[in-house]
Amino acid sequence: MRSAPAGGARLQLTSTLCLELLPVGADNYALLLLDDETRAALLVDSPAPGPVLAQLELSGHRLVAVLNTHHHGDHIGANAGLRAATGCALWGAAADAHRIPGLDRQLREGDEVLLGAHPFQIWEIPGHTAGHIAAVSAELALCFCGDTLFFAGCGRRFEGEARTQWASQQRLAALPPATRLACAHEYSAANLRWARGLMPDDPALAAAEVEVQAARAAGRPTLPTTVGAELRHNLFLRAAEPAVAAAVGCAGRPPVEVFAALRAHKDTA
Repeated sequence: MRSAPAGGARLQLTSTLCLELLPVGADNYALLLLDDETRAALLVDSPAPGPVLAQLELSGHRLVAVLNTHHHGDHIGANAGLRAATGCALWGAAADAHRIPGLDRQLREGDEVLLGAHPFQIWEIPGHTAGHIAAVSAELALCFCGDTLFFAGCGRRFEGEARTQWASQQRLAALPPATRLACAHEYSAANLRWARGLMPDDPALAAAEVEVQAARAAGRPTLPTTVGAELRHNLFLRAAEPAVAAAVGCAGRPPVEVFAALRAHKDTA
């Protein structure tokens, strides 16, 4: 049995399918799905080619495609190098085709992509960027959510309005609680420091901080997280709670306004 990559993690999804988190740089992960039945691999986001190519050589899988959740450089930076090295296809949002060079498949809401026999449905979840997408598998209880949600956090809103980002996050939050959220960055400790600064006496945040500190001390990623866990400790998903609203001076305001205030506070923290 293969061991997890150094500093990363290996999650067995089925008897023949696993997800490997490959650390890249200070806080990025490349997310590699390996299908032992077909020997095919699918990469979700491509910050750098080296760790991906090394893991493919080690595992003996063939990279069939890179699925880009959005156009930022730390998510598409290895596209050209990986295609040159492996001949893989490049997939990404149709809305971002002008910003992700060389897309072979332009994806829209409701499209389906396959790794072997395992289908993933494409969701359009704008907010962090206008063309952000997720790949969701009900079969595997797995969602590749890019930078839309993190452990105890969410991505900055670079494009669009707060209500758009809030709606995208609420859509993810409505997935079954056991659904694993495979996001792209190891921001958990920093996100919790910020959240604890706002709500130092919150028991869910205190418990999450213990969990994160233990994982990082052991050299393990804190990801994937789950929808259920994020509903407990992610303040951006708890914007309807009176205590969270009060913490950012929005008592009695609609949740979307609380969410916007939380995002603004985090942006300047």
